[in-house]
Formats: sequence, C-alpha cells, structure tokens
Amino acid sequence: LVTEPVAQSVRGNSSQARSHTMFSWLSGPEARGKDGVVFNTVSEGLRHLYNKRLQPLEEYYQFHHFHSPALEQADFENKPMVLLIGQYSTGKTTFIRYLLEQDFPGMRIGPEPTTDSFIAVMYGEEEGIIPGNALVVDPKKPFRKLNSFGNAFLNRFMCAQLPNQVLESITIIDTPGILSGEKQRMSRGYDFSEVLRWFAERVDRIILLFDAHKLDISDEFSEAIKALKGQDDKIRVVLNKADQVDTQQLMRVYGALMWSLGKVIDTPEVVRVYIGSFWGKPLQITENRKLFELETEDLFKDIKGLPRNAALRKLNDLIKRARLAKVHAYIISYLKKEMPAMFGKEVKKKEMISRLPEIYFTLQQEHNISAGDFPNVKKMQEMLQSCDFSKFHTLKPKLLEAVDEMLANHIAELMNLIRHEEASKPAQAVTGGAFDGNLNGPFNEGYGEGAGAGIDESEWIVAREKSKYDEIFYMLSPINGKVSGNNAKKEMVKSKLPNTVLGKIWKLADHDRDGMLDDEEFALACHLIKIKLEGYDLPGELPEHLIPPSQRKN
Repeated sequence: LVTEPVAQSVRGNSSQARSHTMFSWLSGPEARGKDGVVFNTVSEGLRHLYNKRLQPLEEYYQFHHFHSPALEQADFENKPMVLLIGQYSTGKTTFIRYLLEQDFPGMRIGPEPTTDSFIAVMYGEEEGIIPGNALVVDPKKPFRKLNSFGNAFLNRFMCAQLPNQVLESITIIDTPGILSGEKQRMSRGYDFSEVLRWFAERVDRIILLFDAHKLDISDEFSEAIKALKGQDDKIRVVLNKADQVDTQQLMRVYGALMWSLGKVIDTPEVVRVYIGSFWGKPLQITENRKLFELETEDLFKDIKGLPRNAALRKLNDLIKRARLAKVHAYIISYLKKEMPAMFGKEVKKKEMISRLPEIYFTLQQEHNISAGDFPNVKKMQEMLQSCDFSKFHTLKPKLLEAVDEMLANHIAELMNLIRHEEASKPAQAVTGGAFDGNLNGPFNEGYGEGAGAGIDESEWIVAREKSKYDEIFYMLSPINGKVSGNNAKKEMVKSKLPNTVLGKIWKLADHDRDGMLDDEEFALACHLIKIKLEGYDLPGELPEHLIPPSQRKN
C-alpha cells in the first residue's frame, strides 16, 4: 500500500518514479490500514523484513546465544566478501596480491606460517591498517559482532585499506595459515573454527586453497572445513602451484585431492576445483598452460559475478536463517513445555538433553520439518548444558506466523524487486587488477583460436586448405559453380557431428542465403567443421575475417 502523500509525490515527478524501482508491502499485521512502507533497494527490504519479522522471534527464543548474533545494517549493505582458507604456504596472500596486482598493508609472504591474523582487505581512499579493536566498533563495517570472540582474536584481526579498483566491488578476507603436524597442538587463544563459521555465514564465496605438494588435510583443516557446513553452495576449491608438476603427476594430485575432500565435505555434488598457478611469475612447467588459462578464466568469471548476485545471496541467507530460527523456536518451546513445574528440574533437564535426537525426530514428525533444517545435535547439547530451562518460553504462534508470512509472501516480492534492480542497473562485475589483464588484445580468452584464428591476417585463413576442400567440392557435381544442399549434406555428415551442429554450420557457411554453396562457402563449411571437431565453439554470427572474399563489401 502506498500512502496518498507518496502517491502524489510519484505523480508529481514521473521521471523520478521511472528512474527508481519502488516496492511496498504492509509492515505487519499491526500496521494494516496504516501507512505503507516503500523501499527503493533490496537491502532496505531485507533489513526491514529482518527487523520486523525475524528478529523478534530470534530474541524471544535466545537464537543469538545458540547460533548467530543479530544482523545489523552493515550486514545488509556491505560489498560481496570472498573468504580464503588454506594451510600455510598454499599461496593465500599471494593469491590476493595476484588479484589486486599490488601489495596491501600487513601483507607478509613466505614458506613458513607468515599470516597469523585475519585480514579484511577493503577499499579505502588512503592506504592503512585498522586494528581489530577499533574495527569492531565501526558501525559502517560488518564486523561489530566479532567483538564476542574476545581480545585474543581481536589482537589477530585487522583491516587493510587501500585504493584499488578490485576492492571497489568486493572485500577479500585473508585467514591465518591452517597448521599441520606438531604445530596443530599450539593453541590460538580463540575458537578458530567458530570464527570461520561466523565469516562463512556472511561471505559470498569461500575459496579453499591447496598446494599441489601439500594435499594432506590436517585435523585443524578438517575442523575448519566442517565449520563451513551449510554453506556448501559458496565453496570453491583452488589447486594452486599446479605448474610445479607434470601432466601425469597432476592427474594423480587431482585424484588424491578429490579423495581427500570427499572425506570431509559431506555433499553428494562434486565440489568445483580450479587448477592453476595464481601468481605473476613464469610457469615452471608449461605443458598445461592452456588448461591453466581456461581454469583461471572460469574462476575469474565466478568472482566477477559476485556483485551481480550479492542481493540474491543475502536473500538466500536470510531464508536459511529464518528456517533455522523457526526450528530453534520449536526446540526451545518443547523443552520448556516438558519441564516440571516444581521438583526434579535438573533431572528432567539432563534427561531431555540426552534424548535430544529423539526430540528432533518428534518435532520433525509433528511440524513436518526436514531433518536438514535442524542444528547440529552435539553442539546443541553442549549449549543446553549451561542454560536455565525455566527461563525458556513456550510457543508463541504470532511470532511464527509473522516469519511464515515473510517466507510465503514477502520473499517472493523481494525476488521481483531483485529482477527489477538487475534490469534497471548496468551489469555489475568486478573490474581492475588481474580481472582486466586479458580483456582486450591478443591475450583475450580465445583470441586467435578456433573461429578467431586468422583475425589479424590479411589472407583468408580458409584459403590455406582450400585446394583440399576444392577437390571434394568438384567431386559433388556442382551446377553453375554451386552444390545443392542435399549433395553438401552427404559430405558434411561424414564428420559425425549432430544435425543441430551441422545445421548451424550450414547457416554460417551459406552467407548469401541462396540455399546452395559455392566453392568458397563449401570451403568455409569444411573449415567450421574442423573448428568444431577440434573442440572449439562455433560463433553466433560469422566473423568478418571468415566471410568469403568474393562476398565482402570492401
């Protein structure tokens, strides 16, 4: 509902109304018949939904104590974040420098565990470092809730700010190198896995880095990966320093990596692994150069798309949080309901904690909830040990109804707003640094290969093998210098390519659209078949350098 003053304003300034996507809904049952709420951005809508509908449920059932701190304004408005995790000396810091193409404050690189801190690499007009204790009191930064991890963590947390074009679109989180062997026994002084879990819930992409010579997954690394559970859609794996092994060794390394990951990442889908050497120095073994280039391009495309998908990711995370909050409310209210009024409270508490798996199953059946929506039972049992069950609340249907209405109606409306934003704004993508290194010129992806071969040459590239193609052409009994579609088809199907592909080749080769092929067009068809058989994609339209010379305008 849009109020009359707002409606008058919109009518009075139609050009402004067209330039802004407006979105509204009633702010809640208590506001029915009152002023509506109008939003111009998805982040505003998400923040309003959380504050008015989800946060009251979380606070009433102590969700923040058990699972995740309350969300703040910065959580809805921050740039997409990329979290890098890996054992020491796998190239995490070097990877960041490779993306930025410049050093950042606090950067240290070496074969030993050099990065001993969490470093948020962010955009800033002036280069500098903000220490952790100052960072968590800045309301404009999305890190205020990290204050709960204490001084031991905050002394190992900092923000490195610098003016860099890449950082105008994303924020990169560098993490301490995960320890292995005897080093695992060293205490960090804070809960490393819980800090990773906090970041994993809020970032847009999680990149696990592995060294081609260091595939063992230590106990600490295994715990770190387990802390990412529930964020599987965000995880990507990078096999770094792959130029240090030959092709045969690389196949074995890749197989060993997938086997190791299968033991710790419990998902039916195979995680995406990018293979390459992510630094600016020459490749040591160049036989897989083409593979590394393609893998790098795929990884860059994935990271480039983060700003465009940021709103959708925040919406998805809010839905996951709402589902968990609902389940948590059912658990807490059930425990409250089962508690005795007077005597035997401690005995009953211990009994219910021990039979929490059974309670989970009961609630699944009663409320038709998927088992995957329930929190980790062991962690929940540990948390409940220190809780006073008498302070829990019974089920309050109005709070659950507000969340159900949000999931059923308002989320769908926000999806419409996301589509409107995407349509009205220019495409957002990460630019600058390494992302611009191959945008133009001969180092662009696919430049001079496949259909792009011969783009810089004055000679028609098809002419190199035209004599061979002419022999076939004249064996097809051309009439008036052209072969019919039926005769050309007999030769083209020998390639064993599908009819859909051959149909596209025919469309590209029959440049004058007369339903027949002359000698140049037939040679072009043969050239395009060769391109496809070599594994390259066909162009959507025939490039200028492939147009038969006799049909060129100039």
